[in-house]
Amino acid sequence: MDTRSAVEAVWRIESARVIAGLARMTRDVGLAEELAQDALVAALEQWPETGVPRNPGAWLMTIAKRRAIDLFRRNETLGRKLDEIGREAEQLGEGVLPDFDAVLDDEQIEDDLLRLVFTACHPVLSTQARVALTLRMLGGLSTDEIARAFLVKESTVAQRIVRAKKTLAEAKVPFETPVGDERVARVPAVLEVIYLIFNEGYSATRGDDWMRPALCEDALRLGRVLAGLMPAEPEVHGLVALMEIQASRSAARTGPNGEPVLLMDQDRSRWDRLLIQRGLTALARSERLADGTYGPYSAQAAIAACHAVAVTPEETDWARIAALYSGLAQLTPSPVIELNRAVAVSMAEGPEAGLALVDKLLTEPALKNYHLLPSVRGDFLYKLGRRDEARAEFERAAKMTGNERERVLLLERAESCSKLEAGTR
Repeated sequence: MDTRSAVEAVWRIESARVIAGLARMTRDVGLAEELAQDALVAALEQWPETGVPRNPGAWLMTIAKRRAIDLFRRNETLGRKLDEIGREAEQLGEGVLPDFDAVLDDEQIEDDLLRLVFTACHPVLSTQARVALTLRMLGGLSTDEIARAFLVKESTVAQRIVRAKKTLAEAKVPFETPVGDERVARVPAVLEVIYLIFNEGYSATRGDDWMRPALCEDALRLGRVLAGLMPAEPEVHGLVALMEIQASRSAARTGPNGEPVLLMDQDRSRWDRLLIQRGLTALARSERLADGTYGPYSAQAAIAACHAVAVTPEETDWARIAALYSGLAQLTPSPVIELNRAVAVSMAEGPEAGLALVDKLLTEPALKNYHLLPSVRGDFLYKLGRRDEARAEFERAAKMTGNERERVLLLERAESCSKLEAGTR
């Protein structure tokens, strides 16, 4: 591996820890991120000559802390700030590096990381800002990488991140982990951000690719880190379980040319059994912590588990899935959940039962431009032999989707209706 690649790999692993530690010291997330970036530049300049240090995370932290001290000196605010972050540097003397292994105390850094998670996902920020800031500060992604992942301009992402930092500063958001009722209220916002990142990778809403695996991997990594930071939170483990199980299908979700392969048509031998086992273990942990009850993410993980343990599509326990969707609808009422429940009911009781449920959703404002509504309805009509109506629904769905791969799939389904209809005349 060349030095630049090594630096990038280290940054992806260590950046969140470095930013978190600096944010605790400076009490300014935006400044912490800038100082960490300065350290990254220093690594890119120095490591090609000196080699990658034994503890690269500690090296980055040390450089960033020195830059902070220099900054505070220049701004004539040495006093309290220097006491907070520079005492050890003064004791060691100019030009002397502290012991690398002592710079990053694991327990302290874990606390700092948790503070950074709650700060990046603070409700004062918009959802888009939370996603961008989380990927930047916790995921270690560059502005360009985030822009490419979400198919937006790099300048757009940069503006979101700048505005997010400014908003946090203006709102005087404290760099701390909420406790008690506030913590309970804030956890869902954190989980939402991570799952939004995962979903954009799992089923891309725009562009030419059906999936963006790198985003799934980033979300999984963030989820696993969060599970380590919050081991007693059932829904954190529920989210990890859901992502692990869904990610296990990734290799089977696309064909040789990148075309989508739907769940019932997938080669289950290509499902990743290790990820499935990890997901089932996380789900069991969530169930133990919640005394057997489900939250929104653990309920979805339980649904995913029903698919994961079925060796063939025919062995899927659709009745249990339908029941789990009913419970999920009570936890978080949503027309999208009702649409998913309709699919499960159709598999358990027949397409006519599913169609009756879907038809009740046709006037839902939230689903007005949701392409999966006509897609699901078209599937039910197709199974009922109503080919002309099915074709119209698939064509309508194709016009709504922003994903090119999905659009092609829907048009192919519409064309298959026309061929079958012609064959019966």
